[in-house]
Amino acid sequence: MFSFSRLLLAGACAISLASAAQAGGHATSLQAQALLDKAVSELKVAGPDKALAEFNNAKGGYKTAELYVFVFDTHGTYEAYGADPKLVGTNVLDLKDVEGKLIVREMIAAAKAQGTGRVDYVWLNRADNRVEHKRSLVRRVGDHIIGVGYYAG
Repeated sequence: MFSFSRLLLAGACAISLASAAQAGGHATSLQAQALLDKAVSELKVAGPDKALAEFNNAKGGYKTAELYVFVFDTHGTYEAYGADPKLVGTNVLDLKDVEGKLIVREMIAAAKAQGTGRVDYVWLNRADNRVEHKRSLVRRVGDHIIGVGYYAG
């Protein structure tokens, strides 16, 4: 029951925070954290098969405004990618940001070493075609590295 209560609370937070994001520009770190917490709860409660399918579903509640959930295995292969589910199964271990930073390797290393982490990088915002600073919050759940990124301004 405790896990279900946490899932409901995380969902309510994500919904209210998503509404605020749509009203005022970029999503915030709190909104990204709420979506990450909701996704981690879903993965733990529902299991990988159901959770990953929900993360890839545009109407599954894990893609709000500019936020979405992504999941890698520990080798850098997408298991879920809310921004473009067609990329599931693609290995992006050597993906670099515009400055050459190996961001997926860094996300996996942080999550493996500490269980949770954040990675800052520079990324093309496809909504306005501008290069911006972005931060991804990541957490390890078993063999899954789950994350949510937001533009840090």
